[in-house]
Order: sequence, then structure tokens, then C-alpha cells
Amino acid sequence: MRHKFIVGNWKMHTTAAVASRLAKAVADGAGMEESVSVAVCPPFPYLALVGAILKGSRVALGAQNLYPEKRGRVHRGDQPDDALDVGCKYVILGHSERRQKLGESDVFINQKVRLALAAGLDVIFCCGETRQQREGKTDRSGAR
Repeated sequence: MRHKFIVGNWKMHTTAAVASRLAKAVADGAGMEESVSVAVCPPFPYLALVGAILKGSRVALGAQNLYPEKRGRVHRGDQPDDALDVGCKYVILGHSERRQKLGESDVFINQKVRLALAAGLDVIFCCGETRQQREGKTDRSGAR
């Protein structure tokens, strides 16, 4: 039997107050059932807040994204060290929204995956489809 894994990706749907209440509710509701792993991935500004609430619970913390460069003189997004520092075990990478709206390529996402794994984060890799693809309204020739 496969081990079940439930991850809540909060995307951009919260505030600090809502994140606090939701994290506590998830931690309280997760119980002690070990046949299902549970993680939440709040927006980056709330990682430390949610991580503190989840500490000692069986609910793991995850980041929603990483920037594929080490620290340095670059304006950057979330770094693996930042995620680890606040208690993240997971990171979600490969979001279809980021591929479509920000033009993230397979090469760029691969850089993120490699950096995350090297840092010790477990990657939750997204390989979803667009609504158009899901509804079968695309060219099925394989051309991109």
C-alpha cells in the first residue's frame, strides 16, 4: 500500500492572522495517524510564523518556490538556506503558473530542483497541465 501525502499549497491566499489560525487548525486536526504525511506550504512571508506554530506537530513545513542561485549580489527570491532556516522540509517547484506566466523553462526549473536537493530539501515537483490541455482542446502533435 502506498503511503499517502497531503500537501496544502496556500499560494497567495492568506494573511498573517489567517495563516496563524489555519496552521493551528491543521496541526490540531492532523492527529497522530502516521499512515498519512501532512505538509503545508504558506507564502514566503509567513514561513517563519507558520513554522513556529507547527513546531512539535506532525505537520511538515514547505516553501512554495526557490531561486536557483546561492547567496550573493543578486536580487533574488527564496533561497534554500532561508527555507531550511525556518524549518522547511519540502519545496514545491515546477508550478504550471510560473511556467506559463513567468516563462520558467525546464532548464531553469532543473536548476532549482538541483539546488534544493543539494541543500537537503525534498522536492514536490509539479508537472500539471493548463485548463486547455485538461479539457483536450490542444494540438496533440507534441509540438511546442
